[in-house]
Amino acid sequence: MSLAHLTLPTRAVQRTAEFLERTLGLTRDPAPGNSPVDTVWLATGGGQQIHIVYVEGFEASPFEGEFGRHIAVFHPAQEIAELKERLGGAGAEVMQPLRAGPHERFFFREPVNGYVFEVIAEK
Repeated sequence: MSLAHLTLPTRAVQRTAEFLERTLGLTRDPAPGNSPVDTVWLATGGGQQIHIVYVEGFEASPFEGEFGRHIAVFHPAQEIAELKERLGGAGAEVMQPLRAGPHERFFFREPVNGYVFEVIAEK
């Protein structure tokens, strides 16, 4: 079994998608034309996607965090410093992990919705 996609609700579909494209380098896949709400599908690699969908009145969980809900992604180790700069410049809150681990990693809170992502260095 592999993950097909995850869905991120938001009140700001385009801003959310543009932030993830600009900072993480994700690209748009075609979204179905019959969606009843604004939707953007972003390719994350290996046929997997993040679906950004409009939900009226949406608010992120107050439990977004390292020991709450977060989205973990791999990123090339040699590009980690550059990614942290790009994220900070785009308004993300870059955070160090609370728990030491065997891999270089960090967290960030994206500025549009408050979602937390974990970035794990991939060698």
